[in-house]
Amino acid sequence: MHLTDYEKAMLDGDHGRAKARAMDLLVRYGEALGAERLVEVNNVAGAFNASSPSVKHIADKGMDHVYSELNLDSDEVVEVPHMAVNTCQLITGIDNDNWKLQGASEEMIGAQRAGERFLGRRGVNMFATCTPYQVGNVPVKGEHCAWMESSAVIYCNAVLGARTNVEGKESTGAAALTGRIPYWGYHLTENRYGMHLVQLDVEVDDMMDWGLLGYYIGEIVEEDIPVLDRVSHQPNLIKLKHFGAAAASSGGVEMYHIPGVTPEADSVDEAFGPRKVQQRFRYGPAERRETYAKLQSATEDKIDFVMLGCPHNSLEQMAIIAEMLDGKKISSDVALWVHTPRALKQVADRNGYCEIIEAAGGVVMSDTCPAISRRLPPGVRVIATDSAKQAHYLPAIAKVQGWFGSVRDCVDAALTGTWRGGVS
Repeated sequence: MHLTDYEKAMLDGDHGRAKARAMDLLVRYGEALGAERLVEVNNVAGAFNASSPSVKHIADKGMDHVYSELNLDSDEVVEVPHMAVNTCQLITGIDNDNWKLQGASEEMIGAQRAGERFLGRRGVNMFATCTPYQVGNVPVKGEHCAWMESSAVIYCNAVLGARTNVEGKESTGAAALTGRIPYWGYHLTENRYGMHLVQLDVEVDDMMDWGLLGYYIGEIVEEDIPVLDRVSHQPNLIKLKHFGAAAASSGGVEMYHIPGVTPEADSVDEAFGPRKVQQRFRYGPAERRETYAKLQSATEDKIDFVMLGCPHNSLEQMAIIAEMLDGKKISSDVALWVHTPRALKQVADRNGYCEIIEAAGGVVMSDTCPAISRRLPPGVRVIATDSAKQAHYLPAIAKVQGWFGSVRDCVDAALTGTWRGGVS
């Protein structure tokens, strides 16, 4: 691998042991990938905090030890300096405010808060969300990044036109200290062209339908790049957020094109560039119904738990949920958790949305989600969610039955204790 003089100096330890260990990791990583060089990045989104029981033995030794082992793959414990580039913390395992409701211990929340203080002073912005683009981290078209979190990566690549692969906690930990990441995969223009054409023969407009479409596409293209044709309605942030999360869950999609919507293609021809269309697919009423059925793992109509906000809810979504719950009470047999980024929760508080949701009997949570935390209310057997991603993962992770549907279907289930959703 070719290294610049500055990169060689970091590797040799001229800029401290932490950067030397980071460069050692990046060189090993890049060579395993077949990358010829590194590329400069100034935007890192990773997982740096250690707040789960599985890493308690490391956390007890201090955050320098945690970062060295978990974020640098280093047996040598190094003193962690200030981050070299713009860096943010993604979603964590515990809600800083609702940790008791989650069933977390004082010891674990104490470790999380201590970790946040340590990392914050070293330049890690504690966004604690899977949607950093909703709270200020918005890279521009063509900008090279190093991001974790599959639903964030697909949004970064496809919607923003920035460039990142799905990174891990080690590579993002090294990138944050060096401002470098291997130059391969979606950092290269030639790897960002479309591979399969998906023609829409049905209107796709609301959030649920974008989730269904994403889930269908992930299943059929797996890790390849789809190009969507005949999109009938302009999708907004919320719809593209749920589309990408679903496609990254059922498959491994990290990039897609919607000509005239996403920034790297104004036409189908431009989306494919020098590539030929490998396969053509059609998404119509039958595919929509079949995909909806695949996302239902429940056999019982009685609901115990409703989860809204994966990926984390936008402020607009918080307003919609509050409007649906205003002046109402959820069923005494149901727990309702509504998830939004910590920064947006502050605005939702000021707007009165949280007060309305909580008056109805719901809980507004931040920092985490049930799939990441592995924490649900005690005794939950049947869930309902507006997230195709949660409907995909949570039944397997938490051993529960799951219903997937629209926000209105889920709010109705919270109010009545019964699932009555469906598609025509």
